[in-house]
Amino acid sequence: MSVNTTITYEFPLNEKIRTFIRLEHLFKQFIQFSTGLSITEKRAAITCLLDIIAIFKRTDLRAEVLKELNHQSTVLKKIAKNDDVNKEKLNELLEQLERITKTLHGINGKIGLNIMQNDLLQSIVQRSSIPGGTCSFDLPEYHFWLSQDEPERLLDLESWSNPFIEIHNALDFILNFIRNSRPPKAEIASAGFFQIALDQSQQFQLIKVSVDSSINCFAEISGGKHRCNIRFMEVSKDNKRPVQSVNDIPFNLTRCLF
Repeated sequence: MSVNTTITYEFPLNEKIRTFIRLEHLFKQFIQFSTGLSITEKRAAITCLLDIIAIFKRTDLRAEVLKELNHQSTVLKKIAKNDDVNKEKLNELLEQLERITKTLHGINGKIGLNIMQNDLLQSIVQRSSIPGGTCSFDLPEYHFWLSQDEPERLLDLESWSNPFIEIHNALDFILNFIRNSRPPKAEIASAGFFQIALDQSQQFQLIKVSVDSSINCFAEISGGKHRCNIRFMEVSKDNKRPVQSVNDIPFNLTRCLF
């Protein structure tokens, strides 16, 4: 089994991609925790699901995802005109994109509306704002659900998460496409600092910074869609605030398009 020797830090360059990555983060946790057998893991799965629902309440995710899929379809069709592209691979991507788009267009109404109105989940949301507010004496119905047999709990979790599956699949496609849209470039952060100027005529969506895990620094990225700063910060062992490294730090930088 190969060992990952790098740590990758991502910095979204617009609010849409921030939301997409947050949802991806939550979906991964939900999938991991929902298959766990302990009550603690089931609680964690419910917490992730409620966070997913909260994002869907605030944003018209289907419209945003469809807009991004349409954008990527346009980009791929332009690339298809080049003679040196892998036509077979490109056609596979276009067919997959078309299937995902067609499925999302076929969904009627607000995604997850019935789940958002579920009485048990609503009661958990209301009590979650109180520290420790979902204890058994606060929510006996939740305590009862957590005590059910595993097949029954799994069935409920699958039912509650099912309306969001197609968005999850679409996000996987979109983010994978963006992350792999360009190859990385080796760079050096002089005295732990590097500045990126982005071509304003290009629609950059994401910055990726990959650094060897043996380097005792983390990448702190700030900025916007035209300019970004990367600072490599050293973690202090005596609980002091991290400070910018004085060393030259080698890293790989990916300016992700599309």
